[in-house]
Amino acid sequence: MNEKISGNPSPSLPLVSIAVAPNGGRRGKSDHPALPLSLAELSDCAARCLAAGAAMLHLHVRDAQGRHLLDGTAYREAIGEIRARTRDRLVIQITTEALGLYKPAEQMAVTKAARPEAVSLALREFVPDAAAEAAFAAFLLWLKREHVMPQIILYSPEEAVHLARLRERGILPWRDVPVLYVLGRYVRDQLSKPEDLLAFLAPDIPRFGHWTTCAFGRHEAAAVSLGALLGGHARVGFENNLHLPDGSRAESNADLVRAVADILRSSGVKLLSAEALRESWAKLS
Repeated sequence: MNEKISGNPSPSLPLVSIAVAPNGGRRGKSDHPALPLSLAELSDCAARCLAAGAAMLHLHVRDAQGRHLLDGTAYREAIGEIRARTRDRLVIQITTEALGLYKPAEQMAVTKAARPEAVSLALREFVPDAAAEAAFAAFLLWLKREHVMPQIILYSPEEAVHLARLRERGILPWRDVPVLYVLGRYVRDQLSKPEDLLAFLAPDIPRFGHWTTCAFGRHEAAAVSLGALLGGHARVGFENNLHLPDGSRAESNADLVRAVADILRSSGVKLLSAEALRESWAKLS
């Protein structure tokens, strides 16, 4: 559940952070002309999403041909460009998503080369079986030493159970860890529904101290807003969705951020800044 941040004048208000995933590794300009790919486009998008209410940016970079890329130098350059526009007012989280192109050793190596503030790790990619646990545990220890906060991506309630067992066995070097509940899959015409979240929140499914919801398609805002009102946080963006709550095509990632920010504020929710998000993560250690 969301934790109280010091200085909040009304402890009864939910505290929610909005993350934006502006491009992902699959879509291109043919999907939406405003999908940001270049460093200039990413930094401009970051500034606009910050103004709309985002506290975190989930960063993907591309190669010269626009293909998904995991590269430490490219990440450092992108982070530098975004920081020049937003300073420390956004948490910048890099992805290690494999997309069938990278193996866990490469995903770990690029994280060490980029040395980001935060990183997302898909449990199914890093720990497909028990033989991968030792390498994953060593990598998590490195993340903790270097003050890089992971967010573990979970695609099913069964993966939440798996992660909780790793936590119980001491493989996670934190008391708790942020997680991302993914409602759906990266397949053509995937359309998530708000009720898809309920399987992750069933009584027999383990809970985590900081959880975020992301969803696919035009019900994204409804799904992530439900998650926020139930104690979680929200992630939106062109990576998973191109449409506003009314079904019309969004003009920008900032429009998607603003739509959810408006829903949450009108529901009595207080939006967290990047500084407050960092503070909430620190309490998990």
